[in-house]
Amino acid sequence: MLNKPVARILSIDYGKKRTGLAVTDPLQLIAGGLATVATSELYEYLQQYVSREPVERIVVGEPRQSNGEPSENLQRVQQFVNRWRKQMPQIPVEYYDERFTSVLAHRAMIDGGLKKKARQDKALVDEISATIILEDYMRSRMRP
Repeated sequence: MLNKPVARILSIDYGKKRTGLAVTDPLQLIAGGLATVATSELYEYLQQYVSREPVERIVVGEPRQSNGEPSENLQRVQQFVNRWRKQMPQIPVEYYDERFTSVLAHRAMIDGGLKKKARQDKALVDEISATIILEDYMRSRMRP
């Protein structure tokens, strides 16, 4: 019998004001949006979440410009990750390239038939972006 995961993977699309979150099911088969939270409340939100749900690891979108150079948000992301690693070392954190996820999120919203007003909901874009980061991360782990 195969050992199946029983803990979730959580992904973060970290923003200056808002942060999108996505999570897998406990078997790590499906990624779905979890929430968008005010970045100022992110740390406390995650502490509460991991106290209720087993989380194997956290995948954080690594903000880079299209040419691969670090974006202005990278320093804020690194500060958050360093704080998390000090306080919660039992849950590993990995960075994952998040370039183009906002563009893909808008494309997914259009393809999904969302009206223009719904597509302007930045919180929804952040949550979808976190889901795309998580889906890409999961796909990358399946490659030989």
